[in-house]
Amino acid sequence: MTSLTAIFGNNPDDSDESEKLRELYWSRAELKKEYASLREECFRLKQQIAAREGSGARLQQELEHLESLLLDPDCVYNVVVYYQMRSFNERCKDKLARFAEQLKQQREKRTYGKVIEEWNDARDERAQAVQAQIGEQRMQMQMLEDQLESERQRFAKMNGFWRFLRKRSIARTAKSMTQGIALARMNESELLAALEKIQSSSAPDTEGLDIASKRSINFMILSFAQQLYLHFSKDNLAGLAKETDEKGVGSINYGSKQDCDAILELLRTRSGSMDKTSEFADILQQRAKLISEKALFDKDDDAVPVPATVSTIFSIDETGAITEIDANLLGENYWDVVNVVSR
Repeated sequence: MTSLTAIFGNNPDDSDESEKLRELYWSRAELKKEYASLREECFRLKQQIAAREGSGARLQQELEHLESLLLDPDCVYNVVVYYQMRSFNERCKDKLARFAEQLKQQREKRTYGKVIEEWNDARDERAQAVQAQIGEQRMQMQMLEDQLESERQRFAKMNGFWRFLRKRSIARTAKSMTQGIALARMNESELLAALEKIQSSSAPDTEGLDIASKRSINFMILSFAQQLYLHFSKDNLAGLAKETDEKGVGSINYGSKQDCDAILELLRTRSGSMDKTSEFADILQQRAKLISEKALFDKDDDAVPVPATVSTIFSIDETGAITEIDANLLGENYWDVVNVVSR
């Protein structure tokens, strides 16, 4: 019998051995997966290290380049003007970005407020309809209760003979009224539950601005960008600031020490006057309307116009006179306007 068991492979020792082999096989497969995952992680970390080393090397080169410029008497003033211009450019970007964000928030708040107002009106209308039905059920129930009480009193006043004759009829009437009262109470409970559901319902989430609203916002953003450009276009301050986005320190020659001092003084004066400028909302609105009249879009669902169609700057003076200047602020991405418009 033992030999037959060995031949047909039913030996318990063999079964244990097979189970161990299976466990070893799966463990080996899991180890291979873990090893592959670790290799990928190691490769990724090496790439990060290489990228950081490269970034560190570039920063070191820039630092050495800056040090050499600062040691050169002919370049040091140009370095100061460059970084002042870059700082000024960043302030203008921040000013435009804050204006755009405030504009978007105001429009979203106004749009969402309108949605909430309409939703509240619709909810109140539904609630009033249910309250009216509740009132009707309560009136019906009160009438039935009054009728039932009247029948009971009438039955109580009858003498024995009439009570005997009318007993069944009054009992049927009382049963019908009692059922009607129970049904009215059940309907009232259901209506009260429906009213509670309506009153506790949550307001809808905002779905964002539509294309028309986004376009309107973008026209105002472009109008504000033009306002910045016009304020700093004199003596090409806007162009000098924009240049710092495209060129590094040392690659721009602003002139002699006297020239650099003049640029810095002009920059200080113009920046200060911009901060003190009074409200010009009407001009922004007027300019935005003029921009919208020329704006074209590639697609019907595009919110950002084709840059070439909004490349006219509208200068509006105190008398309302309009002067047109060619400058593609959107196409050349002045003040980082491309990244602040609504899409």
